[in-house]
Amino acid sequence: MTGRRSRGEGSLHWSEARQRWIAEVTVGYDSRGKRITRKASAKTKTEAKAKLKEMVRDLDDGLSIAPHNYTVADAVENWLDFGLSGDAPATVAKCRSLARAHVIPAIGARKLRELSADDVDRWLEAEAPGLSADTLRQIRSILRRSITRAQARDKVKRNVALLCDLPAAGRDGRPSKALTLARPRPPPCWTPPKARRCTPTSSCRS
Repeated sequence: MTGRRSRGEGSLHWSEARQRWIAEVTVGYDSRGKRITRKASAKTKTEAKAKLKEMVRDLDDGLSIAPHNYTVADAVENWLDFGLSGDAPATVAKCRSLARAHVIPAIGARKLRELSADDVDRWLEAEAPGLSADTLRQIRSILRRSITRAQARDKVKRNVALLCDLPAAGRDGRPSKALTLARPRPPPCWTPPKARRCTPTSSCRS
């Protein structure tokens, strides 16, 4: 008879149906005594072992185990739905538009746990030529705030977007009014009158 598995106990097995290795860890039991598990899969046994160790380590650290298929798009959509409460409708609309035009199509399919600072750098570099510096700053902010919200809910351990600087934008932003206002013309240069040449009959004779 198989005994009751302890919290944090993990196992590996091969799934013939999925043709993948399955890593499974026990995270607890519900009120009915049914075992609650979290699973991850990989093509190789080595990769599955690494994922199993990561899940067990998260449990030891007191973190809930986020599903491995949680994507950047999931995090961004969650922030758009719940992280903008209290903001003006125009702000919400602009964030949705920018997120769905520049963030989700480019990196939304990436698994959040696997997103790296290099991924974010490459994304920003690819977006930069067609955007102003202000728009580039806004889409980076959307990603940062989305990951921060996911991090607070134990979906990911760290926010890699905080490590990334902005590249040079390809488009100039809206020109400042201060630079477009007509400047007053400087006063004409003053030139001193020519000194009179002294002659014997001149009043300048001493």
